[in-house]
Amino acid sequence: MSELKHHYIVCGIGRVGSNVAHELALTGRQYIVVDTNQEHINDYRERYSDITYLHGDASEDELLEQAGIKRAAGVFAVTGDDAKNLVITLSAKQLNPAARIVARCHEVNYIEKIRRVGADAIVSPDFTGGMRIASSMIRPQVVSFLDEMLRTDRGLRVEEVDIPQQFAGESLARLVPKSRDYVLMAVRSNGEWIFNPEDDFTVTGGNTLVLMTTPAGRIDLEKRVGIHQGTN
Repeated sequence: MSELKHHYIVCGIGRVGSNVAHELALTGRQYIVVDTNQEHINDYRERYSDITYLHGDASEDELLEQAGIKRAAGVFAVTGDDAKNLVITLSAKQLNPAARIVARCHEVNYIEKIRRVGADAIVSPDFTGGMRIASSMIRPQVVSFLDEMLRTDRGLRVEEVDIPQQFAGESLARLVPKSRDYVLMAVRSNGEWIFNPEDDFTVTGGNTLVLMTTPAGRIDLEKRVGIHQGTN
């Protein structure tokens, strides 16, 4: 556990948290699970016997520190309790302001509170479910495509690769050569989207690449641009 770096902390490994952790595992991310309910941990360990986990309350600073919060890339506050997710968000952001915090929230009156204490993103299952229902009606082929992508055993996903600020700059053709492992979709540059950019486009520090890629493809590109890979 002490060797984990740039990992994710999943706080709550119930129905939602187990799906979050499964996605991290499938796409090759390092993570640690924290839950007060040992049965939830045991259920998840039936699928992933080698997971790193802590049995305890993630709203306590000491437990977050044991989970390596100061070295973590992000925290998922996804327990079934909005108040607890608020406290986890507050504690995590105080211990590591650079960590990205994504929180689950059911009650509308908690959304602004969680945002004020530092959540970078708040996900409402009810809103997300409504969007999915609408999309299934008005764009069924897109939904079908995305569903099949999520089910593939290659771990194919739409991913983003943030280019470090110190990156000197390189043409897209050299940095992102054609590959079976990824397809470049767009580049985020100076607050604007550049879709399907030309090969001579220069990728510089602060840009973000958006790709459809396998985990191996994403990791290869992260290494190309000098993103540090954590150790297991």
